[in-house]
Parts: sequence; structure tokens; C-alpha cells
Amino acid sequence: MKKRYILLWEVLLFFLIFNMAFSAGKQVMVINVNGPITPVKLKYISDNLLKAEKLFVECLIIELDTPGGLMQSTWDIDKKILASSVPVVVYITPSGGRAASAGVYITYAAHIAVMAPSTNIGSAHPVTMGKQDTSAVMLEKITNDAVAHIKGLADARGRNEEWAVQAVKKSVSITSKEALKIGVINFIAKNREELLNEIDGSEVKLPDGTKKLKTRDVEVIFNPMNWQYKILDRISDPNIAYLLLLAGMAGIFFELKSPGAIFPGALGGVALILAFFSMQVLPINAAGILLILLGVLFFILEIHITSFGLLTIGGVISMLLGSLMLFKSPEMSVSLDIVIPAVFGMALFIVVALGLAIKAQKKKVTTGLEGLIGESGTVARKRGDVYQINIHGEIWKSSCNSPLKSGDKVVVTGVSNMMLIVEKKSK
Repeated sequence: MKKRYILLWEVLLFFLIFNMAFSAGKQVMVINVNGPITPVKLKYISDNLLKAEKLFVECLIIELDTPGGLMQSTWDIDKKILASSVPVVVYITPSGGRAASAGVYITYAAHIAVMAPSTNIGSAHPVTMGKQDTSAVMLEKITNDAVAHIKGLADARGRNEEWAVQAVKKSVSITSKEALKIGVINFIAKNREELLNEIDGSEVKLPDGTKKLKTRDVEVIFNPMNWQYKILDRISDPNIAYLLLLAGMAGIFFELKSPGAIFPGALGGVALILAFFSMQVLPINAAGILLILLGVLFFILEIHITSFGLLTIGGVISMLLGSLMLFKSPEMSVSLDIVIPAVFGMALFIVVALGLAIKAQKKKVTTGLEGLIGESGTVARKRGDVYQINIHGEIWKSSCNSPLKSGDKVVVTGVSNMMLIVEKKSK
């Protein structure tokens, strides 16, 4: 009997220690997603979902503040969240932040959706989805596809389907209080600590069953973007990609006009490669690129053709239109604050650089024998058929078709075989 009591106490002690150890190891992972949704953001979220699954964290919290982004990347993120074995919490923060366009889909895909006070969500209407065909029929098909997608997310997470459809079709947007009232989100939380307390005890459906969250007094793991993600994310910004494109063109142009400078050409080559990388992950409009190149061509022609500034004006207009049309998605467009000074700066650079280069080519040679053409001198003496001419204190051998005598004033008209050709200067 005594042995049975001892065995029972040992079993109870084992389970107590196991439970304490298990509880002490509770963790939640936090990542931050700011700015447009791009393939870089997709990889960042996907990598952290895998990491969260390996660490068996209670949940992954995505702190979101986005104006929208690429729909293909957004839908891939939705698929990852729906298939995740770790609960995903989307927290729209900070105050003043938003989950617009693509952010609506990601919020609806999350197991739990939370907003900070004074944030908003909505405007999920797809514009072109990065497609070539922008006809009314195609846009209707794209919108219907987006509606079906958001309906599926709403059904899977038990969220307000009617409002989601309106957000896609009519681009409606609501505040955090309104979102909570109509069942778009689960909670409103002022900060991360309040969020963890609010979601504690919530039950979420996972692919392998239901899980009850325990998020009070847990260890928080922050996993911000490392430098590789940050670099890729920065150059994937439409404004940065645009500036890299112009810088690359300017560097290559300068190298072609001044061969041997090396540094501008090398810098321009690197900038162009980075710009091309950015354009692989951004919805580029070919017409925008062609208009920018046409604008550069107009600037070059302005130097060679007398157009009284018309070609320069045409180049500026072409570059402005091309810059505004460069990206298909409005959420991924270049800021006017960057476009206007960049276009006029590029125009000024090309026109001035070309003008100086042509002026230098036309400028009279001032060094060597050719530099003496047009200079005046005095006949010092004659030796045979060769005259010795004093020019700027130097004695030069020369020849002349007419007879000369010492003291005559002459002007240099040419150079032949290291000898100056002169003619008598008329008085």
C-alpha cells in the first residue's frame, strides 16, 4: 500500500513538472509588415510561418500597415495562412495605420483579426491585378474573382461576408470601431500587451483541429526583417526602382559620351541591374518604359536639331507621362514629388552634358602644331627655301608661296610634315 502511494505521488510530481516546463516555454512570434505587399513581403511572411511552426509557438502576430500591393503576392500569403498549423493574428497598427486593398484579404485570411484604435480597413477593389487586358469585360472578371476569393476567406473565418463584398466592389472603408461592430475583426487593442490579453482563451480552427490560445504572460519573440530582406524590400519600392532606372540611364549615357570615366558607367550598370530586379517583381507597363526612352531621345535630338526648344518640351512631356504610367497598379505608382524633379533634372543633365561635349568637339585646338593655326608671327630670317618665324617667342620652320623678307608679318594657315605653312599678313 505504501509503495502504491509513493508511485502515485511520483506520477503526480512528474505531470506537475512537465506542465510547468511546458507552460514556461510558451512563446508568440511577432513580425512587422509595413508598406506595399510585394514578393519580398510574401517571402518574409512565408519564412516566418515556417519558423513559427518549427518553434511550436502559440501564434504568429503580423503587425500590418499597408496601402495595398500586388494581388498575386497577397493571394499567395492568404494560401500560406490558411494552410498554417500555427494560428495567425493580424494586428492592424499603429494608430493612423490601415489595411487597404491587399491588406483586407490578408486580414480576412487570419485566424484572429485585431485593430488598434484610429485605424481603418477597406478599399479592396482590384484595379488591374497586373494583367495586360484592362477592358470592361476583363475588369469585371477580375472583380468577380476577387469577390469569390474574399467570400471564401469570410466563410472560413466566420467574418462579415456582406461588407467584404462591398469593400471589393465599391471600395468602402471603415474604422476600427465600425469593423468590430459589424464583425469584420475580433478585437480592438491599444497595444501588443492588451492584444495578448484579449486573444487569450480564443479558439481557432487549424487544418489538424481546434486550438485554444494561451497568450497571457508568454515570451514574445520579435523577428524583424534582416538586412537582406530590407535591401530587397527597399529596391522593390516603386520610387526607388524609378530612381535606379534614371540613375542607370544617366550613368551609361555619361560613360558613352566620356569613354574612360569608368566610375559613372560602373555605377550606372549596377543601378540598372538593381532596377531590372525591381521590375521583375513589380507590375511594369511597357508603354511607360518606351515613353521614358522616347523622352531621352528627344533630349539628344534637341542638341543636333534646331527646334527652338520644342524637342525639349516634347521630351519632358514624354518622360512625365512615361513615369506616371510606369507601374500598372495605383498602389505601386511613383510619387509626383519624385517624378517632377527627376524628369527635369534628367532633361537638364542630358542637354547640358551633350551641349558641353559638342562644344568641346567644335572648339579650336589650342595645343600642339594645330594650335598654332591662325596665330601671327614675324619672319626672323631665311635659310634656303625655309623661313624661320618667331611666334610667341619661339622659332618655327615654315614655308610660304610668296617671297618674304625679315621683319614681315605672317599668319599661320596650316601644318605639313612638322613645318608651318604661312602667308604674308596683309596690312
